[in-house]
Amino acid sequence: MKPEDWEPCYLRILAYFGFSREDDERSAELLSALLPRDDIALLKDTIRGKDCIVCGNAPSLPLDLKTADLTGKVVIAADAAARVLFLRGIRPEIILSDIDGMDDDFLTMNDAGTILVLHAHGDNIPLVQSWIPKVRGPVVGTTQSTSLANVYNFGGFSDGDRCVFAAHELGAASVELIGFDLDDANVDPVKHGKLMIARKLLKLAGHDV
Repeated sequence: MKPEDWEPCYLRILAYFGFSREDDERSAELLSALLPRDDIALLKDTIRGKDCIVCGNAPSLPLDLKTADLTGKVVIAADAAARVLFLRGIRPEIILSDIDGMDDDFLTMNDAGTILVLHAHGDNIPLVQSWIPKVRGPVVGTTQSTSLANVYNFGGFSDGDRCVFAAHELGAASVELIGFDLDDANVDPVKHGKLMIARKLLKLAGHDV
């Protein structure tokens, strides 16, 4: 998504949740300083021209995996969905995460070649500080505010819709979604708001979920 198209969406999100742009940008600057490398070229090569399947972290994901055909597709996991895949013997090619669901399994997958696309926002500064120095494999940084030299904004807000926007922005031939349940009633009000926004953003990306 072009910056001029994303900016109005971002401003509405800030207003809805009362988030601070300054905090988002402070976190992005910290991420930029701590990143050991910038593997954006590898990320582009992994996605461009490929059929991609994005795995959200809805409770339906295990069931969806039983019928999904992953053959020949680039598997992109949204945060903790990566663990659901990993425990079933599936190592995603890419994980997008705002780091709040990150654990040592992420590092194991990263060491084996999974690209970690790690996101900075105002609420995860301590996680950026604690986890980024542990990353040894391929990594790319993202932000929901202004891009930096090594921190990118592909569009999207929550982990799942950011996966979709990144895949489209980086030239995927097709993008399939599984593990998305935007009607989940068993969530708190903040999460409900995020799901509502995710639905609107995914529609902008051409996905009616």
